Amino acid sequence: MKATPSPPRHPRAGPGSVRIIGGRLRGSKLRVPDVPGLRPTPDRVRETLFNWLGQDLQGLRCLDLYAGSGALGLEAASRGASRVDMVERHPALARALGEAAQRLGAQAVRVHAGDAGAFAAAQAPGSYDVVFVDPPFALAGAHERALAQAARLLAGQGRVYLEAPDAASLGRWAAAGWEVLRSARAGQVHYALLRRDAGAAPTLDLGLDSNRPPGCDVRPTDTPC
Repeated sequence: MKATPSPPRHPRAGPGSVRIIGGRLRGSKLRVPDVPGLRPTPDRVRETLFNWLGQDLQGLRCLDLYAGSGALGLEAASRGASRVDMVERHPALARALGEAAQRLGAQAVRVHAGDAGAFAAAQAPGSYDVVFVDPPFALAGAHERALAQAARLLAGQGRVYLEAPDAASLGRWAAAGWEVLRSARAGQVHYALLRRDAGAAPTLDLGLDSNRPPGCDVRPTDTPC
């Protein structure tokens, strides 16, 4: 007689969903559409990132250039960010983000259904305090372009979150004019918190832990245009 397998001790959110892990919306579930290449940032990584950022983002202006599941941008809104612009080109993902923002009452969130580069180019210099840079790994040149855009958009001591598939890529993408404040690894994913430093060549400690028109806004009460 075969033994019945024991259930996992730490069950994860079911397929197609992630949960907000901190702040006012803690425990809220986000639906994740089945889109090839989508990589919601894991709970463990988000916990570390928001520890780095200080947990309370009260009054900060945030930009999520490749919003995907919305895990980063909505986490920032949950923790008090005053403005969260989430840019997503895929229609189903943009629609899900708008629906989630409406359902959760995330008034600080604005979803922009369009191209990340076009949206960033239209924003004034110094518009943001935190920029999340986590495009699909297979999207050639996206990380370099996003970092160049972030350098213009960040105010003062603003910070960038960067995610990469390996240490070499993370080091290469962060090498030009960025100071690496913190870095870590979770499984095969490497990630870092950066600050603009035009006068320094940063080193990285990697041993730690479309067809849609650009600029089309999706407010929480709307559907993608």
